[in-house]
Amino acid sequence: MELRQLEAFVAVATELHFGRAADRLRIGQPTLSDLIRRLERELGAPLLTRTTRKVALTGAGQELLGRAKVILDEVAAAAAAVRRTAQGETGTVRVAITPPAAPVLAPHLNSAACEHLPDVDVAVQRMWLPDLTRALAEGTTDVAITCARLPDVPGVVNTVFCSEPLLVGLRPDHHLAGDAEVALGDLERNRLAFPSDTLFPALALAQRQALDSVGLTPPVVVLDTTDLSASNWTNQLEATWILLTASLGTPPNTTVLPIVPALRIPYTLQWSPERAQTAAVARFVRLALTHDVPPGWHLEPGHLRHPG
Repeated sequence: MELRQLEAFVAVATELHFGRAADRLRIGQPTLSDLIRRLERELGAPLLTRTTRKVALTGAGQELLGRAKVILDEVAAAAAAVRRTAQGETGTVRVAITPPAAPVLAPHLNSAACEHLPDVDVAVQRMWLPDLTRALAEGTTDVAITCARLPDVPGVVNTVFCSEPLLVGLRPDHHLAGDAEVALGDLERNRLAFPSDTLFPALALAQRQALDSVGLTPPVVVLDTTDLSASNWTNQLEATWILLTASLGTPPNTTVLPIVPALRIPYTLQWSPERAQTAAVARFVRLALTHDVPPGWHLEPGHLRHPG
């Protein structure tokens, strides 16, 4: 039994007229009649009674009509689903993010996906930077997003697409705490509370890159705190200042000031076009690189709407 035979039968059974059914299918009447005869022969039962004046369904034909419609509807639905998947309208995108990207950027992109890719399932998982890099290499995640600039890897596209302003956190009794802004050079000899490379590798790398970009090498003390927001940094009395982002919150007993000149922490999106399992991955990547960034953040050259 072929789908063409079922389509021919349903057309005749619906129209009860071979001419109209042939026009509907855009085939000749001899071809249509042949399809029906072959179907009846394969089923071993007449499906239609034909006279010079009318066409009618037999009992077997009435039984087949309902089932044939279900089959053809299922085939049409399956074909539509395949087309939508091939076009990236459906599917699953596995997104791995490092913790600093989680509070603001992850829900921001997830909200954009819900609006613009409503039938795509975006599965977000937090990972430390080494695990994220490994997952992308092994193909167990489709898209990786982290703060910091990452080295190029064969087969992986690295795109720095947005950035978040870095701020300085001071003790309230610091002599610069009353200023409207602070220059990093004024803090060069003050001890910086620095995130642990072991606990927060992505954040530590991003902050180190930011300091290197302005040639600043202050003395540091590694933070004892195990929370990303460094809420207890002031308990380490040897620490004078800290670098912060608004998305991670303001620790208690901390005066937060903008940096002059402005310093930013970049965010990198990585994916492998060759290993993408569905077209939905490419659509999610394009969405991330064209959608508005969170309020107060900045577009970087990798963003497709960057003016430069």
